[in-house]
Amino acid sequence: MKILYSHNPEERIDGIKEELAPHEVIFHPHSLQEGEWNGEGIEILSVFVSSKVGETELAKLPQLKLVTTRSTGFDHIDVEAVKKRGVAVATVPDYGSHTVAEFAFSLLLYLARNLEEANRRVVVDGSFDPQGLTGFELFGKTLGVLGTGKIGRNLIKIAQGFGMKVVAFDAYPDYDFARDKNFAYLELEALLASSDIVSLHLPENTETHHILNQERIAKMKKGAVLINTARGTLLDTEALVWGLEQGIIKAAGLDVLAEEGFVADEMRLLKEKHPEAESLKTLLLNHYLIDHPRVLITPHTAFNTEEALERITTTTIQNILNFARGEPTNLVP
Repeated sequence: MKILYSHNPEERIDGIKEELAPHEVIFHPHSLQEGEWNGEGIEILSVFVSSKVGETELAKLPQLKLVTTRSTGFDHIDVEAVKKRGVAVATVPDYGSHTVAEFAFSLLLYLARNLEEANRRVVVDGSFDPQGLTGFELFGKTLGVLGTGKIGRNLIKIAQGFGMKVVAFDAYPDYDFARDKNFAYLELEALLASSDIVSLHLPENTETHHILNQERIAKMKKGAVLINTARGTLLDTEALVWGLEQGIIKAAGLDVLAEEGFVADEMRLLKEKHPEAESLKTLLLNHYLIDHPRVLITPHTAFNTEEALERITTTTIQNILNFARGEPTNLVP
């Protein structure tokens, strides 16, 4: 079969070709929205979250049979449009459940002890003065976990190791797991009102889009810390700014932002028509957050460990090989 492997890891090209032999692999170094690529004859498309797959891309791929994304989430794929063409969608269901949970907790530790300012003071100012660097302990604090999938569950275990109390919200609560790990499921508003720290671990869909809006942020415990390593659009950016200004949110650690692609490459704003005015507003608010002294922003790198990247590649290759032999795995239902 002919495979288009988009946004490829340069250091793994030879290994990927070898593992997918005798299938033909064509590598495109960028997302599908960047650079030129030829979709003629392509039967399998491998993409990362940076590539959108919708009607425009499908029109260039008339022989396509499978889209396999190198991620757990698939909100960058128009699944309805893809399936309408009889094309299957496969994912990597678990590659970074420990990786992302560890990163989420590292953001919390960083904020709890003001490590960014502490390091800046030593490196930039040459000062070893601890004044103004007072942090807070995690022991005894309440962590509210939104979403108890694999990542959320691992975060719960880490938090309990630090002596934290845990409460959780999930549309499909696992009460057996809650009893085993000694935490309680709460309604969302009750969780927000009682949590010292709120961490987001939900998928992006119509139910979770802006699940934290201004109305809900207003119900958060005053002085709470917010962590988001899931999807930027779970959080209404304007509401987050409001929460910071009101003192409801003490600090935020964000590995994802709404419109983060445009934040990463402002030159695109000069070349491309922005989708809509509301998105531009979000973009500008993101820049407010980047400069905020109590907001820590990282470049969507929670997944980025050697172990997780190896699992992504291994599972993707297996998805392709299994599909080619008529035994598809990890398909989106």
